[in-house]
Amino acid sequence: MTERPTLEQFKDEAMRDLAFREEYDALASTYEMKRQMIALRKAAGLTQEQMADKLGTKKSSISRLESVNGETSPRLATIVDYARVLGYAVKVDFVDSLDHGRQ
Repeated sequence: MTERPTLEQFKDEAMRDLAFREEYDALASTYEMKRQMIALRKAAGLTQEQMADKLGTKKSSISRLESVNGETSPRLATIVDYARVLGYAVKVDFVDSLDHGRQ
């Protein structure tokens, strides 16, 4: 019986495929932003429902906003409001796409 690869081994193997690596790199900033949003909300001790109340929306909207599988991109104003409620500001930073993978 062969041993199953670890997640890290699987990722390393997949990253050898150029198409996979390009898609992975394209989604990296979205995943990082959503990871930060969830971490900040949880650090504030808020549930998605409580966050929705503070933003005057529904829990399902917060769930979609935080989802990495969402098919729509949130508006910048929505992200700014989300950050503001938690006591943060949003900083947009443009980086050279050729250097992005090396940072």
